[in-house]
Amino acid sequence: MRTLARLLAPRVHYAWIVAAVIFLTLLAAVGIRATPSVLIVPLGQAFGWSRATVSLAISINIVLYGLVGPFAGALMQQVGIRRTVLLALALLAASIAASSFMTEPWQLVLSWGVAVGLGSGVTALVLGATIVNRWFAKQQGLVMGIITASTATGQLVFLPMLAAVAQDRGWRPVVWIAALGAAAMIPLVALLVPETPAAIGLKPYGAAEDAVAATAARANPLGVALAALGRAVQSGAFWLLFASFFVCGASTNGLIGTHLISYCFDHGIPEVESAGLLAAMGVFDLFGTTFSGWLSDRFDNRWLLFWYYGLRGLSLLYLPYSGFSLYGLSLFAVFYGLDWIATVPPTVRLTTEIFGKQDAPIIFGWLLAGHQLGAGAAALEAGALRSLLGSYLVPVLISGGLCLIAALIVLRIGRGRAGRLEPAVAA
Repeated sequence: MRTLARLLAPRVHYAWIVAAVIFLTLLAAVGIRATPSVLIVPLGQAFGWSRATVSLAISINIVLYGLVGPFAGALMQQVGIRRTVLLALALLAASIAASSFMTEPWQLVLSWGVAVGLGSGVTALVLGATIVNRWFAKQQGLVMGIITASTATGQLVFLPMLAAVAQDRGWRPVVWIAALGAAAMIPLVALLVPETPAAIGLKPYGAAEDAVAATAARANPLGVALAALGRAVQSGAFWLLFASFFVCGASTNGLIGTHLISYCFDHGIPEVESAGLLAAMGVFDLFGTTFSGWLSDRFDNRWLLFWYYGLRGLSLLYLPYSGFSLYGLSLFAVFYGLDWIATVPPTVRLTTEIFGKQDAPIIFGWLLAGHQLGAGAAALEAGALRSLLGSYLVPVLISGGLCLIAALIVLRIGRGRAGRLEPAVAA
């Protein structure tokens, strides 16, 4: 890695190579985490499992994806990024491959719920935030936007292809493709991701020559994560960020990411076309989230979040009345897709400004836990209401209304009496 960094040094800083590998890792992880949304209908046809049964596994997957984040961030500080990520990728590959032999609902919950939730939670946005804080001193918002956009690109790459495979060949080939996707990332991370810039004789991108890298004291990762939470909960800004990110998860991964294919299927749209709609939204989000990262370096991030949540809420309230026509769904895909996860760069930026660079990745992990708690609750609620009422109308309207509420509360994030951001909580 040191040799490669020296060869690239005249033209490109090695931080961009690390960011590219992490982009691909998150791309694979989010594609894997989203795969159960493609399997809802095929598993129901193969085993007679209800949507509520499959939604339970997805809900556990989503919640663990978030809850493991702060502990993963602390573990990366204590034992290293590369070791932590390699262990998570190995868990994903092994558990997904084993799920090809499942025949009972509890096996679905154990593999795609528990194991995939834990593994994908390590290779999630907390990893991106850790890399950005460690490798970049400048353009952090832009880089976080690019890395975050991998979650949209993961849908673009995986879901239409997996939906076509599931439709033509059944659910088991989908499982093997996902397992291979996780396994393929292991050598890339092992060979191309150093622990720190200093490990290969570099400073972070944009750092001054006399800058001194911060080092974390050795401690129990569990204690580190809980201590950071203890400092964060003393700030009202944390609870506002947590609440808004809860709504973000409920209105994205929990509702649309999990149930849109099934929702479209209820209106006579085949799985492949529905997955194509998600892919189209992924394309728009790729641009929207990257642009959001650029904006977050330049404008008040609270107002950015206000517009993102407000537009998302209006898009969701429009969806049930779109007629599920080509024009109606295309209009929804554009407006909803542009800010699917555009909320992440401003949220990371606010977290860093309020809590400081040392605590920010771990505290963002706790915020991501709130995001995934919202997503898990919405995934379970939408599946249960669909089974009970025979329609997704009510959960969609609930999520839309929550987004409009979130658009208002984000304007209070980090504001003291003078209307300025609160100072960072002392470590």
